Amino acid sequence: MARKRMAWLIVLGCLLGAGCGTAATRSTTTRSARAPSPAASGTPPAASGTPPAFAWLRPEPPPPGWTLARLRAGNTLAVPPGWRRIRADAGTASAARVDAASGLIAEYLNATPQQGEETLQNWSRFRPDHNLDEGDRHEQVLAAARALRFRSGSGSCVIDRYRTSRAGYQEIACLVRGARGE
Repeated sequence: MARKRMAWLIVLGCLLGAGCGTAATRSTTTRSARAPSPAASGTPPAASGTPPAFAWLRPEPPPPGWTLARLRAGNTLAVPPGWRRIRADAGTASAARVDAASGLIAEYLNATPQQGEETLQNWSRFRPDHNLDEGDRHEQVLAAARALRFRSGSGSCVIDRYRTSRAGYQEIACLVRGARGE
């Protein structure tokens, strides 16, 4: 049976700190993740019908200077300048910005192929349950949406917060299906 390929675009946001809209950090203070406002970014407002928590999400080409990390299936992850590719799970594409002073990961991007029973319809439940299955605790969904537009198709996203044994995370995790159902 042919399985439609989808990718998790997990943008682990604000692990203990750095008020970022799209990443994970390992610092010692906690701030909420805030994506840039349309006024601050100089971009037009999101399409009507986009939930406010995801108004920052715009299907645009990567800015100049960004590189593309490719998964085996051909999906890509845009990586900002100054970030470096890092080793993660097999079949994934991951990149991080490392804090020069501490040597710790300050922000983290990851794209992972579909691995289980996750679907666009169940993503808002699947992702938090997956975190809990991995031993995370204090899982709190802050926002969730379906039918969000991406350059390659449409997706479902969750913004959630949880704690691991070592740190607290806030993440933006999206499951994206390509325009051809991939």
